[in-house]
Amino acid sequence: MTSPDGFQHAKLKALISQRLRSGLTISGIAVGIAAVVLLTSLGEGVHRFVLGEFTQFGTNLIGISPGRTSTTGVSGAVISNVRPLSIDDAEAIAKVPRIMATVPVVQGNAAVESGSRSRRTYVFGVGAAVPEVWRMAVAQGRFLPDDPASGTRALAVLGSRVSHELFRGANPLGKRIRIGGERYRTIGVMAGKGQMLGFDLDDAVYIPAPRALAMFNRESLMEIDVLFATGSDADRIADRIRALLVARHGSEDFTIVTQNQMLDVLGSVLGVLTLAVGAIGGISLLVGGVGIATIMTIAVRQRREEIGLLRSLGIEQHRIMTLFAIEATLLGVLGGVAGVLLGTGGAWLLEVLVPKLPTHTPISYVILAELLAAVIGLLSGILPARQAARMDPIEALRAE
Repeated sequence: MTSPDGFQHAKLKALISQRLRSGLTISGIAVGIAAVVLLTSLGEGVHRFVLGEFTQFGTNLIGISPGRTSTTGVSGAVISNVRPLSIDDAEAIAKVPRIMATVPVVQGNAAVESGSRSRRTYVFGVGAAVPEVWRMAVAQGRFLPDDPASGTRALAVLGSRVSHELFRGANPLGKRIRIGGERYRTIGVMAGKGQMLGFDLDDAVYIPAPRALAMFNRESLMEIDVLFATGSDADRIADRIRALLVARHGSEDFTIVTQNQMLDVLGSVLGVLTLAVGAIGGISLLVGGVGIATIMTIAVRQRREEIGLLRSLGIEQHRIMTLFAIEATLLGVLGGVAGVLLGTGGAWLLEVLVPKLPTHTPISYVILAELLAAVIGLLSGILPARQAARMDPIEALRAE
């Protein structure tokens, strides 16, 4: 006489004996779960990386660029506008309540020379409030003074890499350098800051914004960065700035972007990435689910006699259905474990081989992936399990 526990043991033995079929079924689930884990790890890594890039200067920032754009977060500096952003605009914005400081920004590229050494690098035309607004520290000397726009002196502050390349460890303070063919006196060296969205802020030179406008023959600032007081409402501050600039310009010929808007755009991009991840992983998971349903259907046909014997002994339908469902769930769980190992291993290997490609696998993703695999296994085994439970005992016992 076969007991339910004996029947379950027989089914587990059948799974082992049908290694190829079971292995292919588990592989289908494993590939799907691995794809989901790997791609979500990449997505989460990119999210953290970009979030860190946007927030390394703090979270109380607003960017203003010339030109009116309809796409949030895209600089309007490349679009012609009625009136350029000026240093006077930056000074007027600094007087708005709850605004701590402003930085006018002009960026270009020029040769920087010291003696026989020359290096082509970024040149940032900025204001005196850069250390406060951009959260950058001065390692040696001091930053640019708050000179009036009409009387800025030819002073320069070097990024840490530029200082090393030009002076090879010697003290650069007070030394004369040439930037774009013009002579400047070095008054400071910035502490290392790293890269921000592809710009190496250590491989840069900082000069007064009015001189950068003249050097690059520009009429408009590329941007005005605004630091507002902690606890203030960014949208309300943006409305005040908008009203001021409209009054000064006569129309809204500029674009104001808060960090919340930047992060909203980032979220929408990552949302599309998440959909793509779901689609790719879903295809593999569907294949794995079909595989489980197939192997369970075959198992039902091969064990008709045993099922009939159990039914004739009075074993309830739900008990037989439960046994088949457990087998299907087990296949899903095993596939999920293999998929999680493949996915996390792949994410780790990618980060080792490509250090600039960030990956991050939250433990919550791993748990959800394993639960998803178990659910897929269970759902794929329900139909075959119902088929087994509903067998007529007499017909099943007649099976060879």
